[in-house]
Amino acid sequence: MTFDELFDQYEPRLAAAFRESIEAIKSSIVLARVVERLERGDILGAIEAMELDPEAFSALEIALQEAFNAGGINVLEELPSKGPDGARVVWRFGVRNPEAERILRELSSTMVTHITEDQRQGVRQALENGLARGLNPRATALDVVGRQNRVTGRREGGVIGLTRHQIEYIERARVNLTSGDPKLMRQYLELKTRDRRFDRTVLAAIRDERPVPPDMLRKIIARLNDRNLLLRGEMLARTETMMALGSARDNAIRQQIDAGKIEAQDVTKVWRSAGDNRVRHTHRVLNGKSVGVDEAFQSPSGAMLSYPGDPQAPISETSGCRCRLQYKVDYIGSVVRRYRAEAA
Repeated sequence: MTFDELFDQYEPRLAAAFRESIEAIKSSIVLARVVERLERGDILGAIEAMELDPEAFSALEIALQEAFNAGGINVLEELPSKGPDGARVVWRFGVRNPEAERILRELSSTMVTHITEDQRQGVRQALENGLARGLNPRATALDVVGRQNRVTGRREGGVIGLTRHQIEYIERARVNLTSGDPKLMRQYLELKTRDRRFDRTVLAAIRDERPVPPDMLRKIIARLNDRNLLLRGEMLARTETMMALGSARDNAIRQQIDAGKIEAQDVTKVWRSAGDNRVRHTHRVLNGKSVGVDEAFQSPSGAMLSYPGDPQAPISETSGCRCRLQYKVDYIGSVVRRYRAEAA
């Protein structure tokens, strides 16, 4: 299986696991508890009642672990099964290797911590915005956790699962649509995640220079929330899948070095971009560049990356990245050194 095929297999799995986690959170929320705390003015208590805990993302952690394990195995499949002397070489990736376990644990912890902390900040902001607009506690809570679909029983809309920046982005859209200002309302028509079925409603409001009616506004914002949640899951899955695969492949190669099957000085890393117009400029520049296994690639931005998706690199260099590394092993050089060492 090629790296691209591996990526295409696990990215949707992580995206689905993220959506599953958010659905689980939404379905477990007891609205009355959230409303009761808001009625007391206890916003932090309302957030606690939603139980936005790390444990809710266990499905996502499992998917990440599966991607990590597959990435380690995948890179070894790219190495030749026979050495230069014709002898069979057995490559193994130890998922229970202490360093591999540490890397996976750190990846998982960082991912879930970031999601939950960002969630809490965004939900708090959304609750404060709702109350500031003069909504009653119940309406405010429903805008945050979503409203139940009478047919499916699932909560739709709401901001659970969105990033803090997405919540701010949607709040601006709400303010613009209720402004009655044609110039501000027209900005909604520029949003890529909008539901175009509502364009006619918005255009009519613009023509009449009046706010979008409250019932239609609620539907527009609910769809905007849902579409941004889908986008959030896709972007998170793309970034986290790349981090898991890149980290596992790097660790798998290092396990072979530690086992004495290859030497670090004989391993070269070559950066390979996805090769299309979606590749960020800094990674197009890196395409084809090579460094030693213990060296890092320097992006034109100044950032240092050990491999695509390096979790130690800035998010601006890893978010949505689809590049990969090609590992080249100089078996001849290794044999020559070994022969000279034995002869000495």
